[in-house]
Amino acid sequence: MSLIEKLQKRAAIKNFDATKKLTEAQLDQLLEAVQLAPSSLGLQAYRVLVVENPEIREKLREASHGQAQLTQSSQVIIFAIEKELDKDYGNYYLDLVAKTRGIGREHLAGYEQMVQGTIATLTEEQKINWSTKQAYIALGVLLTAAAEMDIDACPMEGFDAGKFDEILGLKALGLSAVVMAPVGYRSDEDVYSKMEKVRRPKEELFIHI
Repeated sequence: MSLIEKLQKRAAIKNFDATKKLTEAQLDQLLEAVQLAPSSLGLQAYRVLVVENPEIREKLREASHGQAQLTQSSQVIIFAIEKELDKDYGNYYLDLVAKTRGIGREHLAGYEQMVQGTIATLTEEQKINWSTKQAYIALGVLLTAAAEMDIDACPMEGFDAGKFDEILGLKALGLSAVVMAPVGYRSDEDVYSKMEKVRRPKEELFIHI
């Protein structure tokens, strides 16, 4: 089955089969895809939480308007942005670049100017918006990788971010939850996944110039 065929099959699952779980290998492969997601300047100004603890998931469900995916799915994957996107974070990333590529920091002078210059010119609100957009790119990669692997997922924004941050202890880590995606396998009772996928016609959606 081609990727397009799998994307046609993909749906935002509302009811997961709680008896079906991802294997450790499947979860690792899914997370590796997220790790490889593109990110502006390569900064990856977010962290990815993989929540399996049943008690924590019950609390998260309460903070998500009681949505069943939080407790039915195999795992809940939460994207949380870095709230301290500053010079120190830039230096952390530049050190990582130098270490990974086996070069001295002095060889990154031009790139360092770009990275630190970009961070310095952004307001706090702009940093949050920028980091959030990068997290959503990673979410898109997660959803595509899951579809390719025949794993179901549901992107979700409908939750109280403040309560999530409190439940998960994110404030102490300098993080804030922005979006999530429970992953697992759809239940036979999931009505929406059986409906015809509705998308704008290609001739309306795409503008060729």
